[in-house]
Amino acid sequence: MRLAKAFIRNFRRLEEVEVDFEDSETVFVGPNNSGKTSATSIFRCFLSSRDFKIHDFSIQRISEIDHYSPEGDIVFPSIELDLWFDFDPENISFGRAFALLSSVSIETYEVGIRCKYAVDDISKLWAEYDTIFPSDDDGNRKRSLSHFLGLDGNFKHHFSIQYSSLSRLESDEIEETILRLADGKRILNSLVRADFVDAQRNMNDDEEASRSSKLSTAFASFYRNNLDQADISDAAIQIIDENNEKLTEHYDEHFGNLMGVLDDLGVPAAHERRLKIISSISADVALRGSTDLIYIDAETAHELPEAYNGLGFKNLVLMAIQIRDFQLQWLQTLESRPLCHLIFVEEPEVHLHAQVQQTFIGNIWNILNNLDEDGIGSPQLVITTHSSHVLNSVDFEKVRYFRRCHRSEEDPAVSPILRVSEIHNLRDFQASAVATDDGEVDADAALDFLKRYLALIHCDLFFADAAILIEGTVERLLLPQMIMKTSPNLNTKYLTTLEVGGAYAHRFAELMTFLHIPYLVITDIDSVKPPEGGGRAKACCAVDAGAVTSNASLKNMFAGKLLISDFNEIPAQDQSQTDLDRFVAFQRPVAVDFLGENIMVHGRTLEETFIYENIQIFGEGEAFKSVVFPTVAEELNQSMYELIRESSFKKTDFALTVLSSDDWQVPLYIREGLEWLEQRLQSQVQAIEEAVI
Repeated sequence: MRLAKAFIRNFRRLEEVEVDFEDSETVFVGPNNSGKTSATSIFRCFLSSRDFKIHDFSIQRISEIDHYSPEGDIVFPSIELDLWFDFDPENISFGRAFALLSSVSIETYEVGIRCKYAVDDISKLWAEYDTIFPSDDDGNRKRSLSHFLGLDGNFKHHFSIQYSSLSRLESDEIEETILRLADGKRILNSLVRADFVDAQRNMNDDEEASRSSKLSTAFASFYRNNLDQADISDAAIQIIDENNEKLTEHYDEHFGNLMGVLDDLGVPAAHERRLKIISSISADVALRGSTDLIYIDAETAHELPEAYNGLGFKNLVLMAIQIRDFQLQWLQTLESRPLCHLIFVEEPEVHLHAQVQQTFIGNIWNILNNLDEDGIGSPQLVITTHSSHVLNSVDFEKVRYFRRCHRSEEDPAVSPILRVSEIHNLRDFQASAVATDDGEVDADAALDFLKRYLALIHCDLFFADAAILIEGTVERLLLPQMIMKTSPNLNTKYLTTLEVGGAYAHRFAELMTFLHIPYLVITDIDSVKPPEGGGRAKACCAVDAGAVTSNASLKNMFAGKLLISDFNEIPAQDQSQTDLDRFVAFQRPVAVDFLGENIMVHGRTLEETFIYENIQIFGEGEAFKSVVFPTVAEELNQSMYELIRESSFKKTDFALTVLSSDDWQVPLYIREGLEWLEQRLQSQVQAIEEAVI
């Protein structure tokens, strides 16, 4: 049986969200403070040992609690987690699920259970609060109800977990059946087990043995939970006291397979010291699994304690041990084994280099699949990450994107604070067919292009506040300095830059809209002469009469526009397309002073436009000696167009030369785009700082 969906209500930022889970691994991604950890924490609260706190309620629910009155119409809120499981009717899990819950749907092969953290007796709670913080003559109280619940023990005293079974009716409505507390706990524990590999694994480089024995402790715990120990008897104690090496041999035998697993992970490397488990010197505690981990040089037999190895190595080994331990405990539960097993792994990339990050998920599955010799089934992994390398190793459809947003009834113009989050399932994303100069690209091919591109560049789009789509190398090299000159506040935001060119920028539009990521497109006007009598269009100067654009993105983003003159007439405010949360920047005519005349120039590319708008720095010294101006002002447009088109003109060298100087200005069309993006993101500074996790 597999967990298919979870509905979370009123928990921190997750006020009303739905999460779909994959049969294998599901990956949570998104910017900081977007709710990824919260989505894991609610499972820990309902399925593990974490206690709820008053501030686990969302901000809106806290406000409702503080405005509650027995005479009012506010319904006292609760925190809820609905779990929906899919099962195979041919599998034994169907019979067990049916025995556990009468609400099993035979038509849809799903079973649901609701976990609710709710007040037990609102009258009793209110009476106690009213006694401790009575209202004054003006009806005010010294402390709010949420403050009272935050006092030591009050929240836990007045709230408890409640359970209900869920069934889906033919009308698609959900029918809830209240369960007794004991039955609810039993049923939930029979349906699902959840284990957690925390992000804070307390690994450090401290060389004090008392503070660097995390791995030794993990091995000891693994031993106690899963492996046979020596009998506690006088004979065994005598063996330990007389010859500690015998118990070390015992460990070698039992940990052999686990060491093989670690070798499969590529740690330690071939040239490093080998791993060896030894028993502790103290005989009275050795039998309880107290062990030390050392690193041993196979050639010299030189031994080093656990602290003398890198954090990345220790982190990877610890995760492997924990995950293997969790699955073994689940597999070895012979009576009433939970039908579904979830393992949450938070930020596995900590201290690991890029290559290990990218192979992590595959290697973990090797461990899990090798354990399931009887075909009982593998767990479902839920991985929270900020690593584009981890993200790159999973299928596009397995990603769940967490996005900070306003509440549906909030006006962003009134309150800029992003108080809640929503979750986007990339399996739901569908690309549309794309028109190109060579014909139409169908929807499947368009989606495949996006997947391949994002995987190829290890894209960090899913962690960004905004994206900038650019033409090529010159833009990529100059953009950081352009931002510094024009909109330095953008350096405090998380921006991702996608080098996609004018032919492909529009292919990202649907994905950006799906993810609700604001983006700036910086592209070229790409003027060409309309083909005569068939054939392909040929590039031409942007000021040539009848010139049209060959830029597929511009033609897509400004439907019906083709002539360069049409683009020149587009009002500047129309480049900001609010409904799509984007700004499209392209070259437009500008006036410059040249040879004593004020003339209109129009660049076809960034390089042309840069020269026009920085004409005063060219022709001086050796830096830009390749830029030779005409002697007649009217020839400037054609001359610069031909210069940039020459094979001898090296665009990368041009960009590097520009960067060697600081005496230049950002072209107007790019400056306008960066200023739009800065303004668009300006309100998010306050929003992120003030939002509650």
